[in-house]
Amino acid sequence: MKTSDILVGVGVGIVAGYALSECTAKDQISPEKALKKVKENVKDHISINGSWIHMTPENYKKDQLEYRVYRGGLSSTKEGRTNQMDFIVDAKTGTILELSS
Repeated sequence: MKTSDILVGVGVGIVAGYALSECTAKDQISPEKALKKVKENVKDHISINGSWIHMTPENYKKDQLEYRVYRGGLSSTKEGRTNQMDFIVDAKTGTILELSS
């Protein structure tokens, strides 16, 4: 086998790996973007003091449908009391699937 054949093979592998990673990355939004969407959706109803989100998506089943989701939480203060809320957000769209206190 020639050195040029090996280099061509390595080059093709790198390009294919990069293309595959770009395709799969577009299947879901970043956790930061998902958190931002959640905060934008609830800001008219809740005064948000703090927030967090798990950086790794996980599988979630609701109403016999399966999703890839991020889990996170929000904290707010109402009448001097701090309230914690947990949320589950779709990793593809940023849609809130569940919001509970």
